[in-house]
Amino acid sequence: MLTDKAIEKAKTTVRYSIGDVLHEHNDCVRIAYEWLDAQTKLKSANRKFRPLKHIIENWGGRYVSQTDVDLAAHLHPDIFGSYPYYNISSKLTRPSARRLSSIGEAGTQRYEEQPGSKTYASSEV
Repeated sequence: MLTDKAIEKAKTTVRYSIGDVLHEHNDCVRIAYEWLDAQTKLKSANRKFRPLKHIIENWGGRYVSQTDVDLAAHLHPDIFGSYPYYNISSKLTRPSARRLSSIGEAGTQRYEEQPGSKTYASSEV
């Protein structure tokens, strides 16, 4: 689990993809980090556009800013690229809900996946 100290330190070194930096809560970065961690990593950045922040919000049940996703990618040792073109497969994996169990802010807002959504190609066990 990412510590507040690690997140705060990374906020001073990350290159954000947009100028307006917004972080509501460090748990938003943790939600994005867990989502990215569940994805299949590639050797090069993916060039397929996906609204990653919205996909992550719906999975995590809470608002996540684009800069939260930038920061989570910066902190993840296996992720590179820039939003939304990270080195993750375009065949997305729905992360296990267990990943959210220790994140207090997860599921606290009215974000949810649409029934029958075809966003994910597979689900994490």
